[in-house]
Amino acid sequence: MNHKPIDWYAVAADPRFIDLHRRKSRFLWGLMAFSLAFYFLLPLGAAYTPELFSMKVWGPLNFGLIFALSEFAVAWGVAVVYSRRANRVFDALAAEIVTSVRESNT
Repeated sequence: MNHKPIDWYAVAADPRFIDLHRRKSRFLWGLMAFSLAFYFLLPLGAAYTPELFSMKVWGPLNFGLIFALSEFAVAWGVAVVYSRRANRVFDALAAEIVTSVRESNT
């Protein structure tokens, strides 16, 4: 099979690719903003509301420690949310573009 080289400029100019990039960027910026806000709540909360963060919740565990450990759950949650969206939406759009490029290159 003799294939023409892929015209990456044409792919980048494809309205479907532009839409994919726009949708993915908007989604990722939103996830990043949420992640950063949650991350910075820990030091800000500890600095400005020490009485809340030192409040005992259960045995030796205080609210600050539980909040700090929740950072791991939030990181995993963000990863799950992204992977589900990528599998359901972004991958389908990318596959459509790849199929179109392959068909035009044969």
